[in-house]
Amino acid sequence: MTPLEPPVPATAEPAVAAVVVLAAGQGTRMRSSVPKVLHPLGGRSMLGHVLAAAEPLGAGTTVVVVGAGRTAVEEHLAAIAPGALPVLQEEQRGSGHAASLALDAVPDLDGTVLIVNGDAPLLRPETVRALVAEHARAGNVLTVLTADVPDPTGLGRIVRDAEGAVRAIVEERDATPDQRAIREINAGVYVGDAGALRSALGRIGADNDQGELYLTDVLGVLVGDGDPVGGARAEDPDDVLGCNDRRELAARRRALNDRVLDRLMRDGVTVVDPQTTWVDVTATVDADAVLEPGTHLKGTTSVATGAVVGPDTTLVDTRVDEGAEVVRSHCLGAVIGRSATVGPFSYLRPGTRLSRGAKVGAFVETKNAEVGEDSKVPHLTYVGDATIGRGANIGAATIFVNYDGVAKHHTTVGDHVRIGSDTMLVAPVTVGDGAYTAAGSVITADVPPGAIGIARAPQRNVGGWVRRRRPGSPAAQAAEAAEKREAEPGAAPSGAPTTDDDQ
Repeated sequence: MTPLEPPVPATAEPAVAAVVVLAAGQGTRMRSSVPKVLHPLGGRSMLGHVLAAAEPLGAGTTVVVVGAGRTAVEEHLAAIAPGALPVLQEEQRGSGHAASLALDAVPDLDGTVLIVNGDAPLLRPETVRALVAEHARAGNVLTVLTADVPDPTGLGRIVRDAEGAVRAIVEERDATPDQRAIREINAGVYVGDAGALRSALGRIGADNDQGELYLTDVLGVLVGDGDPVGGARAEDPDDVLGCNDRRELAARRRALNDRVLDRLMRDGVTVVDPQTTWVDVTATVDADAVLEPGTHLKGTTSVATGAVVGPDTTLVDTRVDEGAEVVRSHCLGAVIGRSATVGPFSYLRPGTRLSRGAKVGAFVETKNAEVGEDSKVPHLTYVGDATIGRGANIGAATIFVNYDGVAKHHTTVGDHVRIGSDTMLVAPVTVGDGAYTAAGSVITADVPPGAIGIARAPQRNVGGWVRRRRPGSPAAQAAEAAEKREAEPGAAPSGAPTTDDDQ
């Protein structure tokens, strides 16, 4: 399967020596106990998306500046990028201060450095690669990523001279009215020479409205030194969008999902209703699969050719093989085999594996269960810690009783077994090949191949009970009328009790 975000192969020689991610900000406008860069969208955190965009560059060193929510961010880094070096910015003194701390943490670093904000989840690898390529082509000391946007409010402006050369980056709060009218904005992504950056960062001041050290001021210092600097426009302005509050987070989620679905549809996937379909960037979907409205594919979920998922279905870390169908169901860590069917209203929990042609039907829950080829669990059943062979049928309202209050136990159901409705299979127990269980049985011992397991008390009818215990009730009146009808000459008698042998 082709990943939705295919990795861009790194060049033989790394394009940059290091990547620096600035991820120390408070993110107060998010109004959240979760650090801003850890908010999820499209299968990754914001920080994860930024690292994924830079990863194809093959940098030997990745430095992440942390501050707010340091412990949580470092734990997340250890999980998604264990080779990254976290560097603490204890006092929030601006982006320039953060970049200085990062470079100080790798004093022997030489060569080209990519510096990027940690809240740019729409940044794509191809955009980063294009920026680095333009930096090398132009022979610049520093190149900044820019974008033309319809509404630049709140963003730093790119100031160019009459010849179009970049001369400064001005934050909106410090900009003149003419500068605020500029629609080319700073994307917060820079490529520069490590030595030149160190030198310039040591000479910037905090003479601004916030009293902070701005990384953007480095460009002005280098321009003053006469060093070549430049700007490269992003092809898609969405690439540079940051994320500062929950409204922007929702908008970035929608933009990211639109990209994913557009790519899927171009690759031959049918997405019936893109407005209600959500697919993580980490999921994969093959051509000629169909995603019905209300489908959510999360994590490492994969959907193969000819499969139909939805409507109203959520798959998390689940594999759906060719020709399978999943309708109005929730599946976690499951494998749904070729031509298998699931739903509606099924719940497949981790460890569920459906073989080719298997069926899990309405209101069925499974966990750590293997369902064999062409076997059916049609409805109203729980299957936990079990192996079901080929061609078996599990009757409605069957419960695999797997937990004794202390430990879980396994149930084995053989090939071509018929489990009667409302059977309790009390593990550990085995039902042999070709065996049956009678409806309503509580099976506590193995059933040999070809046998029928019967474990229920004989029926006993207590005549006249309703008349005596519920006199005058509608039930008593109905019973009395029936008794009168049966007493009439030639009336057929009511059904007689049966024995287990008749089942």
